[in-house]
Amino acid sequence: MQNKALHIVGKNELGDFVVENSGSGRTVFVEDTFAELFPMWASRVLITAKNEKWALTAARTATGLATSIIMSPAEAGIERTASPDETPDKRCGVFIQVYQRNRFDLKSQLITRIGQCVMTCPTTAAFDGLPQAKRKLKVGRSIRLFGDGFQRKTVVNDRKCWKIPVMEGEFIVEDSFGAVQAVAGGNFLIMAETLEAGLKAAEEAVEAVSRNAQGVIMPFPGGICRAGSKAGSLKYKLKASTNHPFCPKLKKLVEDSAVPENVRCVYEIVINGLDLESVKKAMSEGVKAAIRVPGVVKISAGNYGGKLGPYKVYLKEIL
Repeated sequence: MQNKALHIVGKNELGDFVVENSGSGRTVFVEDTFAELFPMWASRVLITAKNEKWALTAARTATGLATSIIMSPAEAGIERTASPDETPDKRCGVFIQVYQRNRFDLKSQLITRIGQCVMTCPTTAAFDGLPQAKRKLKVGRSIRLFGDGFQRKTVVNDRKCWKIPVMEGEFIVEDSFGAVQAVAGGNFLIMAETLEAGLKAAEEAVEAVSRNAQGVIMPFPGGICRAGSKAGSLKYKLKASTNHPFCPKLKKLVEDSAVPENVRCVYEIVINGLDLESVKKAMSEGVKAAIRVPGVVKISAGNYGGKLGPYKVYLKEIL
């Protein structure tokens, strides 16, 4: 089904947009709200290896424990694979992105993740995925010390790199990595009649973003978050806690439930990107894919009334 098959046909009594799929005749409600985004610093790492299997293995390991800055030491994820004609050493590659609140902590995370997760992985090398960035972090220059004085300078396709001796042979890492001010926290919520419908819609949304959007990552497991959070806590002194208005099991227990009567499952798709337009494009692709899945009742988005971040993406704009 093509995007042009979706049409906004009006609003319901709650003020939600009514979106009709002209191919199936189904309608889905889209709340007239916005996703609230905030700035973070990001770096992009190009991991190469003997084959795609090992490039992906290193990428998956290097982006572990990086779903949300609420508790994780960084936010990170796999952006996409790269063909040999895109990589400095002409091997298979994978782009990952790593996000942190400031450049100092971002540099520390890059050193840790490349040093512990990429350098240790068979056949890999690590290159800067943002070579045009004005800000540079001396990541490889720090990792080189692992060579214990046996490391040597080298050049790979006009890039200043280090050769670090390891038991397999040598690990190649670029001297510095670019850092840019990026955007985090793009999101939308999928409300469905059943878990099966919700999961199918979330999977379709992730697939659409991965296939049609560029420059973004979805940091949660498989791109899907089932445990969205709100700022603060009602009972405990926490900086974040379960987003109770969107928990289906609580809709009859709390006064501020935002879950429709016929919804039994809610999933959140969170998107970070190197720029705002990339996140908007990704949200658009994901929302449109989710709307087409039978059993989806409503699409919404998480925000904190404009208190969290300076960027807003209105769902009506991306439709």
